[in-house]
Amino acid sequence: MFSQSFPPLADRRARVLILGSMPGVASLNAQQYYAHARNAFWPLMWAILHNGSNLDAKLPAYKERLRLLQSRGIALWDVLQSCYREGSLDSSIEEDTIVGNDFSGLFATTPELKAVFFNGAKAQQSFDRYVQADVKRQYAHLSFIRLPSTSPAHAAISVQEKLQQWQIIKNFL
Repeated sequence: MFSQSFPPLADRRARVLILGSMPGVASLNAQQYYAHARNAFWPLMWAILHNGSNLDAKLPAYKERLRLLQSRGIALWDVLQSCYREGSLDSSIEEDTIVGNDFSGLFATTPELKAVFFNGAKAQQSFDRYVQADVKRQYAHLSFIRLPSTSPAHAAISVQEKLQQWQIIKNFL
């Protein structure tokens, strides 16, 4: 199945960029970042931005969540602009079909950016492989940090452990 990522959720005030690899089927169908009901992204972000550890908090509507992220200087996007993939697993992405997103364009419009966080290994691997080397050199002042995937497919560590690791985002806000 041909998959295409969403436009970036970013503005000039962004200090942190969180990158996934490519939206999964649930996200593509809903046209929302991290829409799968068992993806831990939104509960993690809510807990981080509200200085808590309550991963079971009732979340506001999607548009309110996006506004919260932007108001706190957090941008979202995906490394891949398009690819072919059956299902939602990153391991199912057909490597020879990958087209990366335009990071030189995004970075040029986010002058306050301090850090780029990868939501899982595939996002970091794809960034390292498909983003132009000159873009990486030009923005070498940014911190690039891989975090454990929030995907329900990544169950090697608990959501509480993920929250502990994801707390590093606060250092850059």
